[in-house]
Amino acid sequence: MNADYLELSDVRVTFDGFVAVDGVTMTVPRGDLRFLIGPNGAGKTTLVDAITGLAPATGSALFGRTELLGRKVHRIVRLGIGRTFQTATVFENLTVLQNLDIAAGAGRGPLTLLRRRSSVPAEVEEALETVGLVDVRDKPAGVLPHGQKQWLEIGMLIVQNARVLLLDEPVAGMSAQERADTGELLRRIGAERTVVVVEHDMDFMRCFADSVTVLHAGKVLSEGTVAQVQADPRVQEVYLGTAAEVGA
Repeated sequence: MNADYLELSDVRVTFDGFVAVDGVTMTVPRGDLRFLIGPNGAGKTTLVDAITGLAPATGSALFGRTELLGRKVHRIVRLGIGRTFQTATVFENLTVLQNLDIAAGAGRGPLTLLRRRSSVPAEVEEALETVGLVDVRDKPAGVLPHGQKQWLEIGMLIVQNARVLLLDEPVAGMSAQERADTGELLRRIGAERTVVVVEHDMDFMRCFADSVTVLHAGKVLSEGTVAQVQADPRVQEVYLGTAAEVGA
């Protein structure tokens, strides 16, 4: 297996006696666009919080051969682990280009960042192309539609050279066209990275997932291809209200 993979072993998160994540074991290799699904309260976002240092956890979360659990958030970021939230966190008063430039310069000093540069770094130009924001590079991020803000946030992770991307409901609130464009974007970036998508949109999952892990009550209920997961009676039972939708 290549070095760029995420391997979780018996990950547990407990809050005041409540077990939010209950022994999750999961391996995601590079190039496998993994969708993490499950009902509300299944532990999906909490699992991402554990991997990124926002929730204390036991067990093991390896990126390659490096243990992530127990490290500080900023150290996990430096190891190449990036995440997005349901609401995009961008600098709304700055342009798309400036947002990407700041993200690319995360290791530079503040005085260097304030200097106007005569050329755009190659990695920023490449990220603009990858996320499809070349035409709006000089627009303030705050005026972008919801979908483009999410793409910008993904671009900001790319220029930081994130090797693992953990995306929390990236298409929530998007139009049908934005969802389709986002799916194609995830395919492009996922070919060379390890990508986990927390998602509720079953149509989006069916269109773009390479593989699926289903969480329920903090545990892995089912795992496999979209077809395998949809055919699993346990998954259909958990989604009983939406069983027809999951199995459609």
